[in-house]
Amino acid sequence: MAVNLYDHANQLEQALRESDEYQAIQNAYAKVKENEESKKLFDEFRETQLSFQQKQMQGEEIGEEELQKAQEQAQEIENDSNISDLMAAEQNMSQIFQEINQIIVKPLDEIYAD
Repeated sequence: MAVNLYDHANQLEQALRESDEYQAIQNAYAKVKENEESKKLFDEFRETQLSFQQKQMQGEEIGEEELQKAQEQAQEIENDSNISDLMAAEQNMSQIFQEINQIIVKPLDEIYAD
């Protein structure tokens, strides 16, 4: 009997949505959105991150001024409890994704384990 991996992937998606970790991210992000200062800081930080990623993908260097700005934003974020709570929740979910990924690739790892 053939297994439809996409059905299982969709079940995993639903389970992730129902997880405590996902709920924690939703709740933390709601708090960020409710606070004008937190939301503004969060949006600016995300824009900076996206800019850095684009530059890295295109092989461009990140300037000293841009690095300084990013460091200042990171310091402000550390001082914002709403954003730091969100980042902690994201880190927990990221750990789960890493563990799930290890489980998913286990069959291939076993094939090449010789």
